[in-house]
Amino acid sequence: MSEPTIDPEAQPELPFEDVTYERNLLDQLLIDSKLYQSSKEFQELLDFTIRLRNMAPFNAMLLQIQKPGLNYAASAYDWKHRFQRTVKEKARPLLIMWPFGPVALVFDMLDTEGPELPKDAFAFYAKGRIDGTRIDTFKAILERKLIFTKPYDQGDNDAGFIRRLTRAKDKKTYSTYELGLNRNHSAAMSFVTLAHELGHLFLGHLGDDNKMGIQDRSVVIHRLREIEAESVAYIVCHRNGVECRSQKYLSAYVESGESAEGLDLYAITRAAGHIERLLHLSESSQWVTKSSSSIP
Repeated sequence: MSEPTIDPEAQPELPFEDVTYERNLLDQLLIDSKLYQSSKEFQELLDFTIRLRNMAPFNAMLLQIQKPGLNYAASAYDWKHRFQRTVKEKARPLLIMWPFGPVALVFDMLDTEGPELPKDAFAFYAKGRIDGTRIDTFKAILERKLIFTKPYDQGDNDAGFIRRLTRAKDKKTYSTYELGLNRNHSAAMSFVTLAHELGHLFLGHLGDDNKMGIQDRSVVIHRLREIEAESVAYIVCHRNGVECRSQKYLSAYVESGESAEGLDLYAITRAAGHIERLLHLSESSQWVTKSSSSIP
């Protein structure tokens, strides 16, 4: 069998504009499995999404639904060429979404055999230190998308905001946004704020944006909006080596024992993945194949 075709520039998530199939698939999986209905289960899902750094957030969630407790997954090609391991005969593959696929196949570490893995194979990945230079880079990227950052002088408890300045007149034009950052905060805290406020945007809390493929979810109540945005920040920050206040906020939510049924898991993971791609943070696996040719 020929070697699988590898596209190192491909992204393991479909474009934001093409989401109907993904949402229907996820909704059915959640309904059938009856998983993640409590705040504790919701927190466990977020933590798994953070640990599986080689997969985009949405794909990490799909893997957790299919095989809870999984430690690491990769394509047959990845296992062979990166770790010199082979997939066991009759091993059951797991599915992730892939552009134009619509799915790709990956395998759990337990379904492979070969040399022992390096001790640091699954070490938490940090995408470098967040400093003022990187924040300036993020600001420039956002400005190209007509999301303008605005520094302002406030106390420590006021981190930032995001609002729409102008709405697109048609599908050919862009809406513009203003994202406020507290000038008194450190670079790391500014990164947390960026993730949180962009979370509101891509979660649809500001309304729809056809150009960016954002669906209107402005009817979500304030408390759930904040939990969703904090969840997005939690995923993005921890996957990139930045501690954030979201952990305390979510811990309080978990301790309350509330139901997680009102939260949109699909929207949360999609928003986190979109932010990672927008800010060029995504380090999702470049080795996953786009076809079933990776099946041994």
